[in-house]
Amino acid sequence: MRIPEAGVDGVRKTVNSSVSNAQAIWNFRSAFNVAALNCVEAEYVSILEGYKSFLKIHDRTLDKADADLKKHFNGSYGKSGTRERETYQTQVYNFFSVPPVKATFCRAALGIVTDLQGVPAGKLDAFAQQGLNKIETPFLDFFNAYDQYRADLAAWKAKYGGIVVVGQQPSQALAPIAAAAPQAQ
Repeated sequence: MRIPEAGVDGVRKTVNSSVSNAQAIWNFRSAFNVAALNCVEAEYVSILEGYKSFLKIHDRTLDKADADLKKHFNGSYGKSGTRERETYQTQVYNFFSVPPVKATFCRAALGIVTDLQGVPAGKLDAFAQQGLNKIETPFLDFFNAYDQYRADLAAWKAKYGGIVVVGQQPSQALAPIAAAAPQAQ
């Protein structure tokens, strides 16, 4: 797993950094799509319904963002524009699919469903960057916590040396206790 590095300003540079408004809309849609596909537990049922509603209500804005992005990628990369865009979008989908973040991502997506209820058709562009920031936050929090863990581990190793063992050595492991067979009555 590659952790996005922080810039000199302390802000992590992710696939969502410094994107155009059209790309923010599309990345937000992509994140919401990942949530609709991955957050399938009962408590998240409203995410799929919210995503379906989002696609219907904001169809025109999404179509315009898609067209703007096709134009941008084709203009910037010529014949390889489609391939470059698909490569980038794969990175976006992968970013929003980091397994250890799933639970907090799904909770953030629930909040997005609620937030979008106040965003009428034609107003998605004003909401997209805010929504993208909100749905990206669980990932940034995870990356920050992971970096802190690595720093703490390095400090521990520098102070105490050696390898950190968080379980028993194989030679010290006890044989598992077999479950008792039910007694006949």
